[in-house]
Amino acid sequence: MNYSELGRTGLKVSRCCLGTMTWGSQNTEAEAHAQMDYALERGVNFWDTAEMYASPPTPETQGSTERYIGSWLKKTGKRDQIVLASKVAGRGSAFGGLTWLRQDGASTRHTRAQIDEAVENSLKRLNTDYLDLYQLHWPDRAVRVFGGQTYKDYDQDYETFGDILEALDAHVKKGTIRALGVSNEFPWGVMKFLEESKTRGLPRIASIQNAYHLANRTFEYGLAEIALREDVGLLAYSPLAQGALTGKYFDGALPAGSRKALYNRMQRYEGPGAEFAMRAYVDLARAHGLDPAALALKFCDARPFVTATIIGATSMAQLKTNIDAFDLDWTDELEKAVNAIHVAQPNPCP
Repeated sequence: MNYSELGRTGLKVSRCCLGTMTWGSQNTEAEAHAQMDYALERGVNFWDTAEMYASPPTPETQGSTERYIGSWLKKTGKRDQIVLASKVAGRGSAFGGLTWLRQDGASTRHTRAQIDEAVENSLKRLNTDYLDLYQLHWPDRAVRVFGGQTYKDYDQDYETFGDILEALDAHVKKGTIRALGVSNEFPWGVMKFLEESKTRGLPRIASIQNAYHLANRTFEYGLAEIALREDVGLLAYSPLAQGALTGKYFDGALPAGSRKALYNRMQRYEGPGAEFAMRAYVDLARAHGLDPAALALKFCDARPFVTATIIGATSMAQLKTNIDAFDLDWTDELEKAVNAIHVAQPNPCP
């Protein structure tokens, strides 16, 4: 396993990050513990979760993922062996309010009071005194997130970047947070956070967690240069497009236990041109004797602006395949081939 520095923090994180959002919905606590055991044995020291998980978000499963991690930490005592990341939910209107996340029933926002509540609750569920990385799950602004390639302006009603950083800085000073990150963010937002941290002496964001995969390379248009020049590396989520890049949904297939079969939330990966692109990438992988999942994961890992690629698995077989992908060699031939497909059908699944 190879490792990268997380921003300018000095923290070394595995290039493969263990995603956890299915724990508590598709995976039991025992299965989650088995995944953590195996991942750590393979050198995966970077784990990502969120206060909202399990996914999809429901009042019944909220917090389950963090509790499963917390019970593993309590059982094993291996907190010092992992870099643990979690997230605070963004503006609740993106999910109908998420009022059940807050004790007072308020719609989620990045206010100081809500950040304080979210941090303390995550620490309790995780059975830890600190988080290595704490991320804003999506913006407090009412900007369009989670897909789409058009821009629509929004009401200028949001917590200021400086106020958000000040609220988080209180936890940095307490020692409950070591580093900060953003997620589902845009170039303007990243640069505003960096500007505020510089001019006001506030903590600097170390990472940006956005969707990135073969069928969605929109990160490269504006954020990739920022990631490289400002040391705010990408934590690429959904690198398999929720499994679509494995080909398992081709020809109307609906595998039992898959996220599409369980939740019917795959619309982000089924837009115009999606099937053409997916089939081209799957065919490319098979022509080179590769598992399609391995091709998709190694593509992300080979990007210079990526700090880590977040994997997700519901079975141990999937987990092994995913981690094995990081040992592959990325060749010039593969680079040219995926770029040719991208030119023919760019970003069908933003």
